[in-house]
Amino acid sequence: MKKFITIAGNIGAGKSSLVEKLSQQLDWQAFYEPVAHNPYLADFYNNMPAWGFHSQVYFLTHRLRVYHDLSQCTNSVILDRSLYEDAEIFARNLYKNGNMVERDYQTYEALYQALLNFLPTPDLVIYLRASVKTLQQRIHMRGRDYERYINSEYLSQLNQAYESWIESFSLCPVLTVPADNLDFVSKPQHMNLVLKKVQEKIAGKEEVIFLPEEYST
Repeated sequence: MKKFITIAGNIGAGKSSLVEKLSQQLDWQAFYEPVAHNPYLADFYNNMPAWGFHSQVYFLTHRLRVYHDLSQCTNSVILDRSLYEDAEIFARNLYKNGNMVERDYQTYEALYQALLNFLPTPDLVIYLRASVKTLQQRIHMRGRDYERYINSEYLSQLNQAYESWIESFSLCPVLTVPADNLDFVSKPQHMNLVLKKVQEKIAGKEEVIFLPEEYST
């Protein structure tokens, strides 16, 4: 049976890396976030009030194309970041902090709510939980020029928004991965552990958690 998983998490949490690893291990189709192609992103990080609405609309437009493509895919799929995060984390955070005006936010929110009626619900959300310190280290390591404007306060705001969102999210099961402690890119044993937990969750196991002793080495 075709399955649909989405990877959620803050900037630098490791979403794209986990999408790549899981798609290879499970032989599923991967769909990635179009960060490098967003023509507004560099301007956005330099001036959020001026470019926040434009950037969010771009992501929303691309996300719709991706949802269409994954709906046409006959194989199971893994998506790098969901439409829910675009609206309920990033757009809402911009509005709350005065970086998106009321008129633009209400327009965006109305469009988002309308689209929810037509989009498929994931079978599983994998949430990568990472501290601001970890996020900053990974952002620095990948060296994207436009991300040099991202500060710790912005990442902290997004982390708080993610925790509130995931706590109330009820559309499908959620698997929370402690991304500070798991290096699934360079440690095969950690990737194997993540894969095992994902498979258990997909199979319908009610309580699936990561115990510290499982990733202590």
